[in-house]
Amino acid sequence: QVPLVESGGGLVQAGNSLRLSCSPSGGTFSPYAMAWFRQVPGKEREFVAAISLSGDNRLYTDSVRGRFTISRDNAKNTVYLQMNSLKLEDTAVYYCAATAAFITRNASDSEQYYTRWGQGTQVTVSS
Repeated sequence: QVPLVESGGGLVQAGNSLRLSCSPSGGTFSPYAMAWFRQVPGKEREFVAAISLSGDNRLYTDSVRGRFTISRDNAKNTVYLQMNSLKLEDTAVYYCAATAAFITRNASDSEQYYTRWGQGTQVTVSS
């Protein structure tokens, strides 16, 4: 069973918006820090955004800052990625990640920080 389940991906025209959601499969654990990464074929997976358990610490990669917003609803154990003003270069498979135990109060942009991953959801931005 995949630890995290993403939803909300799809095909969208450039300039439009999408919202991704992610939560633990079957409520198997309560996540601490959560994050989104993305990957295109032939390239390494890259960090997109992360959020701490409290929501006070949010990190973004430079290319999405000001366009994407990460948020979470701890009552639902769900993290969201609101993606506005989408660009062609945002096309990728988006992966949700989480920590299942407390490490620090902050989020991280490192893949190694996260121990639970989703299967990914495709986001395709067309012209």
